[in-house]
This record gives sequence, C-alpha cells and structure tokens, in this order.
Amino acid sequence: MAIVQGQQIDANRRTVTSNEAFMLESTWTFVTNLTGDQAAHTLFTVTGNVLVSVFGVCDTSLVGAGTFEVGVTGNTAGLIAQIANATTLDDGDVYVDADTAVGVGSIPVAKVLNDGNDIILTIGTADISAGVVDFYCLWRPLSENSSVVVTTPA
Repeated sequence: MAIVQGQQIDANRRTVTSNEAFMLESTWTFVTNLTGDQAAHTLFTVTGNVLVSVFGVCDTSLVGAGTFEVGVTGNTAGLIAQIANATTLDDGDVYVDADTAVGVGSIPVAKVLNDGNDIILTIGTADISAGVVDFYCLWRPLSENSSVVVTTPA
C-alpha cells in the first residue's frame, strides 16, 4: 500500500475506497485432536496496522460443548464475543456476537489491529469435534506494507 496525493493505493495501483477494501475467507473444519482442540488457533496472520471486521457463517452444525471466541492474544473475544456452547451454532447461523442469528447478521464494527496482532480463534472448556464455519475478514491497510492473509488451519 502506498499513499499518492492523499489517497491509499494498493499493490495494483487501485485506490482503496472503503473500510472493507479486501476480503478473505478461512474455512474452518473442526476435528478432534487438531482444529477442534482447546487452544488458540490462528485464523488470519496480520502484518502491520490494519482495520478489520470479522464474522463467521456456519456451514455445518458444531458438535462439542466448547466455548469459542475470536480476537487477538490478550483480548481473545475482542473481535467476536464468546459463544458459551458451540452446539448453539447451527448450519445457517451467522456468528457476529455471543447471540448467533439464523441466516442474517450485521457486519461487526471495524476494529484497529496494531503491530501485526494475528486474528485467533480460541476454543475453551471442551473440544469441538465436528462442524464447519467460514470465517470472513474484511480489512483495510493502515500502515505501509501491512497485510492480512489466511492461515492454513492446523
């Protein structure tokens, strides 16, 4: 990203015109002893300072009573509030806060991430053994050479 005559320009020399300038999707398939384990899992790797909105769309109902939330290290529910029991997230639900919505949800308020704070999914209290959620990150660069990329689930 560069600034030309007061406007942000992306790597393709296009003007960045909105807070949702770029979109990424991270499809997360929950599996026991891997992506569904109680731990912090990196959804998106961030470089520099960025503005982000993150939300999830459930494609397959979740199995397992674990809690989960989306945020950054030190503020694990900073982007999406914790769901107290993963089994409440069913196919067709939109995850934008602690109360999931069937088939509809508002884009969460944009948040500023600084110094490359990666976006993490934190699973607690119990493992999540099955289910699929597509996590979306709408983002805009704020600093020179900032970026957000999908991290391969592991």
